[in-house]
Amino acid sequence: MARDFASVGVVGLGTMGAGIVEVFARNGVDVVAVEITEAALERGRANLTRSTDRAVAKGKLAAADRDALHGRVRFAVGLAALHAVDLVIEAVPEQLDLKQRLFAELDRVCKPEAILATNTSSLSVTEISVATGRPNQVVGIHFFNPAPVMKLVEVIRTVVTSADVVADVEALCGRLGKVDVTINDRAGFIANALLFGYLNHAVGMYEANYATREDIDAAMKLGCRLPMGPLALMDLIGLDTAYEILDTMYRRGGRDRRHAPAPLLKQMVTAGLLGRKSGRGFYTYERPGSPVVTPDERAAPPAPDAPVEVARPVATIGVVGSGTMATGIVEVCARGGYEVVAVTRGAEKSAQLREAITTSLNKGVVRGRLGEDERDAALGRITWSATLDHLADVDLVIEAVVEELSVKKALFASLDEVCKPGVVLATTTSSLPVIDLAMATGRPADVVGLHFFNPAPAMALVEVVRTIRTSGETVATARALCAALGKTGVVCADRSGFIVNALLFPYLNDAVRMLETNYSTTDDIDHAMKLGCGYPMGPFELLDVVGLDVALAIQRELYRELREPGFAPAPLLEHLVTAGYLGRKTGRGFRDHTGR
Repeated sequence: MARDFASVGVVGLGTMGAGIVEVFARNGVDVVAVEITEAALERGRANLTRSTDRAVAKGKLAAADRDALHGRVRFAVGLAALHAVDLVIEAVPEQLDLKQRLFAELDRVCKPEAILATNTSSLSVTEISVATGRPNQVVGIHFFNPAPVMKLVEVIRTVVTSADVVADVEALCGRLGKVDVTINDRAGFIANALLFGYLNHAVGMYEANYATREDIDAAMKLGCRLPMGPLALMDLIGLDTAYEILDTMYRRGGRDRRHAPAPLLKQMVTAGLLGRKSGRGFYTYERPGSPVVTPDERAAPPAPDAPVEVARPVATIGVVGSGTMATGIVEVCARGGYEVVAVTRGAEKSAQLREAITTSLNKGVVRGRLGEDERDAALGRITWSATLDHLADVDLVIEAVVEELSVKKALFASLDEVCKPGVVLATTTSSLPVIDLAMATGRPADVVGLHFFNPAPAMALVEVVRTIRTSGETVATARALCAALGKTGVVCADRSGFIVNALLFPYLNDAVRMLETNYSTTDDIDHAMKLGCGYPMGPFELLDVVGLDVALAIQRELYRELREPGFAPAPLLEHLVTAGYLGRKTGRGFRDHTGR
């Protein structure tokens, strides 16, 4: 039978510590909340009061329950107050020597049977435990911020942690209404090991002027439906905290260069630009601790004498292709008020495309998203064709044909001959170099990537990919088109994966590597990322939807271009694809979908 934790102690009452106090007190557990000074104690008390008052104001906590919660908390200065508790959780800064000194003192103060727990997000629980005379009773209990809201708790066992201690802590998590995943002591555990490589990669993108901070964040929010973009999330976490986690993971996790903190991150921490907590990080905030972003000099408008690129007028758009992406783009452009020339290979393909678009528009009418007159008007704007010659008078062409370089290059060479001067030629490629297509024409300045996301009518993001030959006028035209279609256009350089795939697929590859080392299970890894990071899908759920073969192809392209060892495709991913386990499309991937 699991032990009954009648009282717990929490050491360190910053945002995380105060949140942990609230979690226990909300669930009927008496808490001794400890700080090192009266001033720090009062700040911790204020953190708890502010959080519970906010919950009452939002109707998530009754006033009487708030008062009862506060009645279960006893605030104290000094560790001596913890002499009788059954469990202590520390939430002090991520410094190994500090935590070791603290645990040595807790070992002296606490009763012999008490469990000592650390909320560390990246440090070695084993190295912390050996500072005590009871390492078998030391465990990691990693809550996520904000602790009262986030459902995940990572339970970290060392090689000497007692099985009974782990079982007792797992039962306690259930009593607190949390979902626990139990794992061994490894740098970053699950969530941070997968999250921080992605965050660091995003910082590197920004540092290299590959894309703006706003476009990087918008791309990941809209393209992956994440709750926050990576740079805004770094500001929320705290750049100093992020730096310490990355540095620890780099040193403890095999010195993977992807975890070596980006130089810009170190510079910002040194300069005191720590994110929301200091009022400025990647963004500038209304005041320290505020979530409200205000304009700053790094997002200032162009200087008065800077050239302003003017978009070319676009009235008629040609779309080449007949697949799902072409279907969506034709529909989006026609609904956006543009005359569209839809070009396919032959009359049969043209008829299929017309049927698919008509079916989609009819669904929009049935679901109340589109009026019948709007449907008819959209269909009336489309001209169906089986020859490129009908593109002679269009203002912009979007190709959406098969993802093969030779096919696309041949098409762009043909478009160069057919289309009038000044026409923007756009490719929807998600992985091929846009510059290769541009150089297949005699007008590389007019070639740009317009990477729509599938399904194009529903997804709000378009990646606008500029090559080193793309003119500013062409980019401005592409962005203006995106805005007219109700899409967010994010501009990036012509590099493998652009923004979304370059950040997403290495994260998915890391998850596969974690699985193949038997560190955790598919279910626990998916739970960790959904419940700990707020992701809409876990990595293995997403891989099965995307297709393991697609993921492998993109990862290979990233590795081929960037030559980063950490981007090499996980052997398990290659083996599954070779065996025909491609995800939902074949019924088997990381999970069995045949029964669905």
